[in-house]
Amino acid sequence: MRFFVVDDDEVVRMMLTEIIEDCDLGEVVGEACDGSMIDGPMLTMRNVDILLIDLLMPQRDGIETIRSLKPSFKGKIIMISQVETKELIAQAYSLGSEYYIIKPVNRIEVVSIIQKVIEKARLEKSIQDIHKSLFPVLQHDQSPLHQSLSPAKKGLRDAGQFVLTELGIAGDSGSNDLLDIVDYLHEYEQRHTFKNGFPALKDMFEHIAHARLDASPDDPNVTKVVKASEQRVRRVIYQSLTHLASLGLSDLTNWKFENYASQFFEFTYVWKKMTELKNGGSSSTSDIRINMKKFIQALYSEAKRIQSET
Repeated sequence: MRFFVVDDDEVVRMMLTEIIEDCDLGEVVGEACDGSMIDGPMLTMRNVDILLIDLLMPQRDGIETIRSLKPSFKGKIIMISQVETKELIAQAYSLGSEYYIIKPVNRIEVVSIIQKVIEKARLEKSIQDIHKSLFPVLQHDQSPLHQSLSPAKKGLRDAGQFVLTELGIAGDSGSNDLLDIVDYLHEYEQRHTFKNGFPALKDMFEHIAHARLDASPDDPNVTKVVKASEQRVRRVIYQSLTHLASLGLSDLTNWKFENYASQFFEFTYVWKKMTELKNGGSSSTSDIRINMKKFIQALYSEAKRIQSET
């Protein structure tokens, strides 16, 4: 990995460079004492993978610098600061920063955070490589329904498919129901922009049931299809919970576990499932509350994020 360090304190720059190179985390290819001295094209030209940047600097602070780098700089960003103002940190995170290093610099913390960011960067590259290798197959082997989708909607559905792969449930029974719901939410957002919130679960399942049956509102088969679809989705979400819990049980710093567990599930139930797996026990889906709406909202948001980045 190639690093660039921006901090107005020369001692901090030297310490970070020493830690990165001594611990074989990568190579520091440049440094600067202020955000005004860097820009996206310069970082891209130097093939910078990870930028470490101080939030508070005399001429141009970290927030303004990060804002100016987007979207030309595609690398990862780690914040550095002695000030722990929640508003500043939240703003930096919203602009795309990955993690936060608190001054005075602690060697163990720096190594741990950088390793996590490296793991995430490598994982995302692996996903992109898989996407590229599978794209011709996906293009060739598509259902008539998928082929009829608009490019934007097709891209969102493909992004949703990759999220389900990350969650360990792509291809499982219920995954197609979830992707159909993603399609429905895309249409709903175009019409209503979620100004009154997400639609009710009942509306989501009834919509995809009508679309599949091409049925009238009072068709008795709709109720059966809705019930079957709900059961499939509940089961596949539970499978995803089990998958993430097993990852967390093996390694609490696993990137997928850290990124997805609390995003898709109530963390109380994630820990409960981890405890069950650790003790060799098992539970039925009724023992753990599955929040389908939270899962679906997270799936849609994550699919949109991936679509926008690709």
